[in-house]
Amino acid sequence: MNHTRIIDTICALRWGSWCLVSLYISLLSGVIVGLQYNPSEPFYSVTAIDLLVPYGAFFRSLHFYSSQGFFLFALIHFLCVYDATESYTFQSWLLLMITFPVIIFLLFTGYVLRGDNTGFSAGMIAEAILLTIPFIGTLLNDLLFAVTEQGMQRVYLHHVISLDLLFLFLAWDHLRRYRVRVHDHIPFICLTLLFCACIAAPLEPERIGESYIAGPWFFLGLQELLRYFHPLFAGVVYPLLFLTSLLSTHKSSRLLNASINFSCCWLLLYLLLSIVAWIR
Repeated sequence: MNHTRIIDTICALRWGSWCLVSLYISLLSGVIVGLQYNPSEPFYSVTAIDLLVPYGAFFRSLHFYSSQGFFLFALIHFLCVYDATESYTFQSWLLLMITFPVIIFLLFTGYVLRGDNTGFSAGMIAEAILLTIPFIGTLLNDLLFAVTEQGMQRVYLHHVISLDLLFLFLAWDHLRRYRVRVHDHIPFICLTLLFCACIAAPLEPERIGESYIAGPWFFLGLQELLRYFHPLFAGVVYPLLFLTSLLSTHKSSRLLNASINFSCCWLLLYLLLSIVAWIR
C-alpha cells in the first residue's frame, strides 16, 4: 500500500507540464546559442560562446540542461500516464513512440556539435556504425552525418532544422492537447535558471595520453556493447529491437505483455552496460 501511495504521489507531480516548459526553454535558448555557433569551427565556436559572448556560458548551459530535462521529464510523464493511453489509435501511438528516438538523436547531435573530445568521438562512432549497414549505410551516413567529409555542416542542419520539424510533426497531435501557463511554473523556471547559472555545460578538450573517452550518458550502454559485438548488431539491431518492442506496447497489441517484459529486460541490460561503461 505504501509503495502504491508513493507511486501515486510521484505520478501526481506535473511531469508533463515540466516537460513542456523545459522544451520551450530549450528552444528559446537554442536560438540564442545557435546564432553564435559556427559549424565550420565547432570547438573554437563553443569555447568562444563560453568566454566571449555576454552570458554565453549561461545560455549554453540553459540549452544543454533544459534539453536533458525535457527528455527525462518526457520519459517519466510517459510512464505515469501509460494507463491512460488506451484511447490512442495505433497510428497516434506509432507517431508518439517515434518521437523518443528523434529526441535522443537531437540530444546526440547536440553532443557532436560541441566538437570537443566527447562530441567528435561520438560523431566518429556514429559514422562507423552507419557504414556497417549493408547497401544503404553510405547513403545514410551522407544524409545524416558525413562528419569526415563535411565537418559539422549536416549535423548542425539536422539539429536546428530537420529534427525539430520532424519532432513537431510526430508530436503535434499530442502537444496540441495541452496548454501550459508560464506563471504557474515560475518556481520551476527559477530553479532551472539557478541551476544553469551555477553548473556549466560540459566541454571536454582533448587530453594528451587519454585512451578511453566516455560518450554521452545515454550512449554509454551502446558504447559498452560495441566492445563485445559487431557494430551492426550493437549500434543498429539492438536499438531497433527496443524500438520495435516499444511500438508493440500499445494497449490493443496482442503482444502487449511480451513486449513490456522484453522492454524492461532490454532497459535493465542497457542500464547494467551503462554502469559498467561509467565506472570503466
